[in-house]
Amino acid sequence: MGISAAEALDLFASDDLIGLGMAAHQVRLKKNDPRIVTYQIDRNINYTNFCTEYCSFCAFYRPMGSPEGYVLAQEDIFRKIEETIALGGTGILLQGGLNPELPLSFYEELLRAIKRRFPQIHLHCFSAPEILCIAEVAGLSVRETLLRLRDAGLDSVPGGGAEILDDEVRRRISRLKCTADEWELVHRTAHALGLRTTATMMFGCGEEYRHRVNHFERLRRIQEDTGGFTAFIPWMFAPENTPLGRRVPETTAVDYLKTLAISRLYLDNIDHIQSSWLTPGIKVCQIGLQFGADDVGSILIEENVVYAAGVRNRTNEAELRRIIFDAGFIPVQRDTLYRTYFLK
Repeated sequence: MGISAAEALDLFASDDLIGLGMAAHQVRLKKNDPRIVTYQIDRNINYTNFCTEYCSFCAFYRPMGSPEGYVLAQEDIFRKIEETIALGGTGILLQGGLNPELPLSFYEELLRAIKRRFPQIHLHCFSAPEILCIAEVAGLSVRETLLRLRDAGLDSVPGGGAEILDDEVRRRISRLKCTADEWELVHRTAHALGLRTTATMMFGCGEEYRHRVNHFERLRRIQEDTGGFTAFIPWMFAPENTPLGRRVPETTAVDYLKTLAISRLYLDNIDHIQSSWLTPGIKVCQIGLQFGADDVGSILIEENVVYAAGVRNRTNEAELRRIIFDAGFIPVQRDTLYRTYFLK
């Protein structure tokens, strides 16, 4: 049984960072193979940057009609997938802005076209806000929309759009985006249809510790009911070039490691916790392997959203394998569903 909300708040207030990390690491060693740390080779493909939500933490989106907006052609997406496969990639993450000019048929045709051309690629696509937007444009329920997308080739759903799953925070940083309950509805529905999803959290956007704990509690409750989350992936808000970034203090590496460790202790029913390198940097990512994490995520062949917010961290397979090895583990490539059969 994971820790309680009161215990989590006490740990956030604690100065014993090393003790917290050690406790989380012990849970990780019992829950996952203590010898290995996993990573993935995949690519984020942002098929459109048009968006109607105007989130204060986002530097990527462009309003409808902007000359800087785009919708990628299928051939451009195919080229990106070919490059991914050439690097040993096994999946892609398709994600974009909320574009009401794209009908459900756009997404169905795209998924089918990718599966016809690249049947081996895993399609981890469309955040909860995107799915809600697609459903609204189509005049369908979330369930009907997910069924249509699944039948067209959707394999799993990313956890994007969660930010902090507390409406007190959401009203302040993304007032037009879906509510916490709506995000939960999409993931519960996906799980009921046999689609696995990831759970995420973007923190450091001016929220209080109690909001993070509320987020953890919601995820633990969903997982208890459905078992559909493969992993929890926390990352720090990237403040540069964003309206919100001028109003909140920058998140520290200590805060990142503390949040990572507490997530491992709280989310006892989620198998995998990912340590991120994209916003904290590669060294903090490596330290995270002693703070409860058993995975370092993807090499991210392409990433545009956080890049637009000023983050310039990049890595490759060799570097991820090196930091895992130097931390005392065996690096093992996995696929999107955390199947670890890519031994090298």
